[in-house]
Amino acid sequence: MTIVRLGYVAMSMELKNASPSKTMTFAQFQKIDDREAAIRKLERISLENLHNTLRILKHNAASDIHFYRLTSRLIPLANHEELLDWDYMKPLKRSLHEVGEFVKKHRMRVDFHPDHFVLLNSQQDHILKNSIKTLKLHYLLLKGMGIDPTHRCVMHVGGNYKETETSLERFVDNWMAVPRSIQKMIMLENDDTSFTLEDTLYLCEKLEIPLVFDYHHHLAHHENPNWEVNWERIIHTWKYSPLPIKMHISSPKSQKEFRHHSDYVDNNMFFDFLNVIKGSIKQIDCMIEAKRKDEALFHLMEEIRARGDVEVIDGSSFLLK
Repeated sequence: MTIVRLGYVAMSMELKNASPSKTMTFAQFQKIDDREAAIRKLERISLENLHNTLRILKHNAASDIHFYRLTSRLIPLANHEELLDWDYMKPLKRSLHEVGEFVKKHRMRVDFHPDHFVLLNSQQDHILKNSIKTLKLHYLLLKGMGIDPTHRCVMHVGGNYKETETSLERFVDNWMAVPRSIQKMIMLENDDTSFTLEDTLYLCEKLEIPLVFDYHHHLAHHENPNWEVNWERIIHTWKYSPLPIKMHISSPKSQKEFRHHSDYVDNNMFFDFLNVIKGSIKQIDCMIEAKRKDEALFHLMEEIRARGDVEVIDGSSFLLK
């Protein structure tokens, strides 16, 4: 039997005025004549984002949700080249600690998914350096929360540049420039346009990185549609991880817009996957990447409760019989 836990991404549709991603552009920053006042405003926005993150985590605890993706936009302009003198961690220390203590108290799994501009296989040195800098920010946030950063940051392989093999080998070469502490933080996922499950498995096996299987991405972009033949290989990439296997689940918006995420998750599509992997592992954590966020999770659980092939554990977890 396999335990399945559901999670969702960043924003709650249930809570009002609780965005954890409030921001400030550099153009807005420049319009404030007093630079110190502008930095204080950035700090207030960051503190509000952390306050709303804690509100969302409390909502999750009340709803028996144990898995949540933190937004990568907690601190606006943190790595901007004009703000390198800003010690953004210092004023956030207490709030980060509160978030981390709540996560640990309720035994939640939290992680990040940096934006698409983080490219470890970039052909350009400055993009690689900025990518590592952005990953360091995620590392510092996790450390500030008192959370072990190991396997807390999922990424795509990067750009294909119309040459798959060369792009994969460039990732391997650039990997050597990534500090070991940040290497340990990373997981890789297959994407829907550039790197298939097999491509991503090549890197994960070579570099000992856990693979986060994105089922929707695989359906949209594959060479071999039969993902099942690689399931044991996927499991094996997690052998050194302290965390349960993780995957992503979403559903196509339509056949015409197949790559776009739907508002909700197709229950039958999800169980097409689950019925194959049932019994092969003790637990799997499934991150819902649907437009309606926690509402999509609640909607999916309502449908799951009506099924006869599961045993519901709580508000976001169930056992495959």
